[in-house]
Amino acid sequence: MPKGKSCEPTDSIDSSERVMESQHEEEQHIAASKLLDAQIHLWNHVLSFINSMSLKSAIDLNIPDIIHKHAKPMPLPSLISSLQIHPSQSPNIHRLMRILTHSGFFSQSKEGYVLTHASTLLLKDNPFSVSPFLLAMLDPVLIKPWFHVASWFKNGEDPTTTTPFGTAHGGKTLWEYARDEAELNGVFNEAMASDARVVASVVMGKCKRVFEGLECLVDVGGGTGTVAKAIAKAFPQMECTVFDLPHVVEGQEDSGNLKFVGGDMFQDAPLPPADAILLKSILHDWNDEECVKILKKCKESLASKGKDGKLILIEIIMKENYEKGDMDDESIMETQLYLDMLMMVMLTGKERNEKDGYVDWKREKRERMGQIDILCWFQSLQNNSRSGFKISH
Repeated sequence: MPKGKSCEPTDSIDSSERVMESQHEEEQHIAASKLLDAQIHLWNHVLSFINSMSLKSAIDLNIPDIIHKHAKPMPLPSLISSLQIHPSQSPNIHRLMRILTHSGFFSQSKEGYVLTHASTLLLKDNPFSVSPFLLAMLDPVLIKPWFHVASWFKNGEDPTTTTPFGTAHGGKTLWEYARDEAELNGVFNEAMASDARVVASVVMGKCKRVFEGLECLVDVGGGTGTVAKAIAKAFPQMECTVFDLPHVVEGQEDSGNLKFVGGDMFQDAPLPPADAILLKSILHDWNDEECVKILKKCKESLASKGKDGKLILIEIIMKENYEKGDMDDESIMETQLYLDMLMMVMLTGKERNEKDGYVDWKREKRERMGQIDILCWFQSLQNNSRSGFKISH
C-alpha cells in the first residue's frame, strides 16, 4: 500500500457519516415532534375556555331545545331558520355547531343534527338540566375572580379568611355579594337547585332508608329546598325544615310538612332542633375551623331533642390516586380538581379526601355518583381533641 494512504476504505467512512447524519436527523425530528406536541397541549388548554363559551352561546340561542323539538335529525338550514339571529350571521352557525359536535354535545349525520346524552342535560324542561349551573359559573361576576388569583397569592393575606372573589369584589364574600345583588342571588340559587335535583334523585333512589324512622330533619344550607322537598314528599310523617340565609329562603312558602327558616349558622342563635341534620355540599365551602363551628352547632341542635341524633353528609371525597389510562377515572379526578379550585377561588373551603377529615366518618352506604360519594351518618371528626365532641349514630 502506498505511503500516506489510509488503510480504511473511503466507502466505510461515508457510510459511518451517513449513519451519524441519519441519527442526527431522527433526533431533530423527535425534538420537533415533542415541541409541537407541547405547543398543541398548551394551546388546547389556553383555548379550552372556547368550549365553555361556545356551549353558553348554544344555550343562549336555545339550540338544544330547538333541535329537541324538531323530533328528528335537524338539517343545518332548518336550524338556522329557527334561530333568532341576524341573517348576516347565518353562515357562522355551522362553525359553532362544528366545535360543539367535536366536543360531543351534538351528533351529525347526513340528515342533520341530533342531541347526545350530554346535551339532553341542557334542555329547559329536563328536571336534571345543568344549564343553570353553566350559566352561573360563566356569569361575569364569577369569572372576574379568576383574574385575581395571582395577586391573591402574592398579597400575603390570610387564605382562611380571604379569597380571590373578595379581592375582585371589594372584600365581599360570595354570600354577601349575593345578598346585595338580587340578580346573582337568583342565578346562584337556581344553579345550586339544578345540582340538588340530581343529588335528590340519586339519594332517594339509593339511600332512602337512611331517612327512615326520622321524625324531624333540618336541611342546613338547603337553599330553596330542592332536596328537602323530595325528602318531605317521600316521608310525609317527617317534619322537614330548610335553614338558610334570609335572602336565600326569602319568598319560599311553607307547605305541608316542609317549612323554611332564615338564619345564619355562624351566629349565636341555635339551629332549629332536630333528630337529624342534612348537610349537602356545605362543609366543602368552609375551612377546617369553620367546619368545626358548623358541626358544633349541629351537635347542639341534635342534643336538644334529648336523644342520639343523626348527621347526614353529602360531600365529594377527593381521590388520592387514579388509574392512568382509565378515562372514566381520569375524568372524575379532573372534575374533582376543578371543583377544589372553585372552592379556593370563590370560598374559603376545599374538597377533602379521607385523610383531610373523613377518616372516622362511618358509611351506611358509599354510592358513586360520578364525582360524589354519599356519607350517610356522622360518627366523629378527625382530631376530636380540636372539635371536642362526638355524635353517636
